[in-house]
Amino acid sequence: MRSKLLLFYSVLFLLFSGNLFGQNIVLYEQFFGRYDFTFIGNTLNPEENGFLSPTYILTSSSANLNLNPGDRVERAYLYWAGSGTGDFNIKLNGVDIIPQRSFSTTQASADNHPFFSAFYDITTMVQSIGNATYTVSDFDLNDLVSTYNQNGTNFAGWAILIVYENNALPQNQISIYDGLQNVPDQLEINLTNLYVLDNQDSKVGFIAWEGDRLLPSSSEYYERFTINNRYTLSNTINPPNNQFNGTNSVTGATNLYNMDLDIYLIDPYINIGDTSVNFKLESNQDFIMINTVAIKLNNQLPDATVSIDNYTLKCDIRELPIEYTVYNINSTDPLPAGTQIGIYANGELIATNQTPTVLGIGESVNLSQVVTIPSSIPIDFTLSIIADPDGLVTELIETNNADIEEISLWVLPVFNQPQDLISCNLGSTAAYFDFSSYDQSIKTDTAHLITFHESLTDAEFNQNPILNTFNYYSATTPHQIFVRIENEHGCYSLTSFFLRTRNCAPIIYNAVSVNGDDMNDTFHIEGLYNIFLNFDLYIYNRWGREIWKGNNNTPEWDGYIKDGVGSNQAPDGTYFYILHLNDPDYPKPLNGYLYLNH
Repeated sequence: MRSKLLLFYSVLFLLFSGNLFGQNIVLYEQFFGRYDFTFIGNTLNPEENGFLSPTYILTSSSANLNLNPGDRVERAYLYWAGSGTGDFNIKLNGVDIIPQRSFSTTQASADNHPFFSAFYDITTMVQSIGNATYTVSDFDLNDLVSTYNQNGTNFAGWAILIVYENNALPQNQISIYDGLQNVPDQLEINLTNLYVLDNQDSKVGFIAWEGDRLLPSSSEYYERFTINNRYTLSNTINPPNNQFNGTNSVTGATNLYNMDLDIYLIDPYINIGDTSVNFKLESNQDFIMINTVAIKLNNQLPDATVSIDNYTLKCDIRELPIEYTVYNINSTDPLPAGTQIGIYANGELIATNQTPTVLGIGESVNLSQVVTIPSSIPIDFTLSIIADPDGLVTELIETNNADIEEISLWVLPVFNQPQDLISCNLGSTAAYFDFSSYDQSIKTDTAHLITFHESLTDAEFNQNPILNTFNYYSATTPHQIFVRIENEHGCYSLTSFFLRTRNCAPIIYNAVSVNGDDMNDTFHIEGLYNIFLNFDLYIYNRWGREIWKGNNNTPEWDGYIKDGVGSNQAPDGTYFYILHLNDPDYPKPLNGYLYLNH
């Protein structure tokens, strides 16, 4: 056993650190319906422990499960316990078991001995095997016997708590609590989350460790176990002055040796309407540890729960269609028709409803409605639906009536308004434009999709996008371009900008070669005709005499003198021009020289 324990020392520190003084017994699980519970288990002590005896502890023991016909296993939990910090590698029917949870406590005495218990959910195994002999093995604490039998606290044992269902049973509430608390001198266990409707056939069961079968008869020694601070628990095998005495209430056995599987009827000790039960154990001698408490109450109550099943978001719409289900599943009584339903956004009531019909045990109803989210609620909010929000219906569980959903409303994308784009007039207000960079400048979110369109209809239906945004040709301006900005939800915003032209300064080529080679045969000014429609162009010789005048209705000057005498071809040389664009952007004339060569 020594080598086996050494393997677990590093694990034990994690399992037990911070828990050396025990753990309060608290609610672990509840069941509602036609359920009951029972125990099986056995000690590994060959006899009652005492001073220097026994000198060994068994490593294996067995117990039989004998459920009645019609009983169906709902849950099965294995607990094992003993002296020391724990054996966490045992077998059940040959299957290796390593605990899912563990507990520990320390004896408040000069010895300061530690004790442990462990837990494993064996539901699947018991459901598969059913009624049979269950054997715990490889549970070995013999290395500790010589230490713990000095004060008679060497022990080991195991138990299986079984919750079973049977259609012949009444509607019950089964509550399982566990932890590890001990005496001497006194401990109190408060079981909460209960509701007593009918106390008939109510019972409580305990898995406890290390109680002694015999106590000294002297009046100075006592053991007292009470319920609700005034009633003493006892039965034929558990006397009122020594309840934890190595007995099994299921089988009637009195030789469990330092472990107890005790069940008590508590009908006379609880009242209808109780929501908690108090147990107090007092002992001035016997060291007793309570590990697990199971309580059965006959409860006929509904249990309203709700689930949000679906909701539909639409772009920039605060009307929210929702679908949800109200259940009466974990119940023992029908849920009345007209049970109120509250719908909340960030805790603010925004709509109500009610169950249209009575919901029987296990039944549910699907409901749908459209709720309006107030403008005061941000787009990211918590939607909650609560059945019986005012607590008007008494239920088995009053804390499971709500379901919540984190919702983000879909909104239209926010964008940066694009500026109108201006390009040089190529004539008749035609121009080329580059608005490829607008894709990024319009976005406020890199995930947004930007498309450009010729018409508002195309933008709305996301059709015929403009593909060439780098060198887009517009035959006339101003020309409106429509922009669609779409987010990941398919919500889109629309905007537009205009393509506009301006009359850019013309480019003047000041060399004229009138030789018929189709190169510079005329005085060419690029960006003049069909742009500056009212221009006037004058050409002068070196003496300042005007030799030619033209406008948008005359062809380019070809080197001939207007109204010349004799040969009207101007001679080679330098000439001067004055160009009046007659445009508000160019109030001053352009002038310069040109060279004519034949």
